[in-house]
Amino acid sequence: MALLLLSLLLLCARSPEPAMAGDPFAYFDWEASYQSARPLGVAQKVIAINGQFPGPPLNVTTNWNVVVNVRNALDEPLLLTWHGIQHRKTPWQDGVAGTNCPIPAGWNWTYRFQVKDQVGSFFYSPSAAPLHRAAGGYGGIVVNNRDVIPIPFPFPDGDLTLFIGDWYVKSHKDLRRSLDAGAPLGPPDGVLINGLGPYRYNDTLVPPAISYERINVEPGRTYRLRVHNVGVSTSLNFRIQGHSLLLVETEGSYTSQQNYSNMDIHVGQSYSFLVTMDQNASTDYYVVASARFVADPDKLTGVAILHYSNSQGPASGPLPAAPDDQYDTAFSINQARSIRWNVTASGARPNPQGSFHYGDITVTDVYLLQSRPPELIDGQLRSTINGISYIAPSTPLILAQLFNVPGVFKLDFPNHPMNRLPKVDTSVINGTYKGFMEIIFQNNATTVQSYHLDGYAFFVVGMDYGLWTDNSRGIPRCLDCCARVPGQCRDMEFARGEPGQLVHGPRTVHKRGEPGGRPQRQDSASSSG
Repeated sequence: MALLLLSLLLLCARSPEPAMAGDPFAYFDWEASYQSARPLGVAQKVIAINGQFPGPPLNVTTNWNVVVNVRNALDEPLLLTWHGIQHRKTPWQDGVAGTNCPIPAGWNWTYRFQVKDQVGSFFYSPSAAPLHRAAGGYGGIVVNNRDVIPIPFPFPDGDLTLFIGDWYVKSHKDLRRSLDAGAPLGPPDGVLINGLGPYRYNDTLVPPAISYERINVEPGRTYRLRVHNVGVSTSLNFRIQGHSLLLVETEGSYTSQQNYSNMDIHVGQSYSFLVTMDQNASTDYYVVASARFVADPDKLTGVAILHYSNSQGPASGPLPAAPDDQYDTAFSINQARSIRWNVTASGARPNPQGSFHYGDITVTDVYLLQSRPPELIDGQLRSTINGISYIAPSTPLILAQLFNVPGVFKLDFPNHPMNRLPKVDTSVINGTYKGFMEIIFQNNATTVQSYHLDGYAFFVVGMDYGLWTDNSRGIPRCLDCCARVPGQCRDMEFARGEPGQLVHGPRTVHKRGEPGGRPQRQDSASSSG
């Protein structure tokens, strides 16, 4: 799946250091290194944090100050980015190429930031070198409610994290070389759950001796499952045989509680479900994450095992069925539209989430961002947004802004598609400080697109098929739309702007109400926020 690059720098005056006195500190000491593994039965190197793949959790509470010292034991530069953490007044801790200089091999860097006014389920991952995340290096972030702020559901008996994602047998360096040579990324080789391959539910599709994830539970108890799609490019459908998924939270927003038999989770998205172990224990149960919108989803299916402590035997029978709409995104879009904010629940503060009156927002900037299939530019196959393929400068954009370094970037990113030949450029959006931006994502490519807007919460207010025009503001709107955060908006996570280049959109404007995208139709679709 082609992924597009979005270069978004919304400029503002430099903010002072945040006042963090009085709030607790949490310290972490990590080392990123290569580790030998065989997730799909083929020996390869993965990126581990403190020898763990996936990496250790970052478990903190609202308003805590987080200090993470990272030593880079890889053979190339490293950055860790904290998907969904807003980094208020500390955008230079965001861990992306536009904000931080990478950590050189053999060096260390200490990240310092505050999880100010946030709760929920997020994750971290590497972001410096192209396709680093295809080698792992990811782990979970849990921001707990303060004791004085109740969660809007009974406290679960357990808290479990699942990382689902596509996986390639080729190394991230080989994948990068292929992209640099102008070849497409190609389909992945499998789907992992918590860094492990599929349970051998089918002797033909799954080779022997594959290690798989086993989730141990107690009968009658209810667990909170935090599920993250940490893959490179593949949307996945998540489901558990014989069990309902009660959706309660997505990326820091508590949702109206609805039961789902399965959930489409796109790249970068995170969801929390309550799952009650209410089935008999005659057998174990399948936990499935299967690819969406691909030619042969059976070959791209991750399977783990849900094991009751009193289980009488192995899982049996066919896998629970996925939506029967291989290339029709209607199910995915309608499911996305069904997700509602719990407007009576408290978030990070005691006031209800629905008290923000976001319908009164005055929009100061409107951008229609159009993606197209990759095009040849100067002999290379490149992806574009509004006809521009981003090229990363050697000087991080925030440093260039801070020290007034001329010639590093241009404040001329067009607010609509341009009728001109595509080009490469370091072009950024000139946003309005403390303003509210409406972004319409027009997907004219042939695949589901993923974007990442670092450091923002935003509201997804509408989506539909076809080409967007000003008259499209009358399309069906999302009611009680969730405030989503960067990296986990609908079909928005990260993007590729040139062969072998993964870039996040850096930003420095501190505001809320940023809009985001939703699942898009495979031909031409649009969404607005």
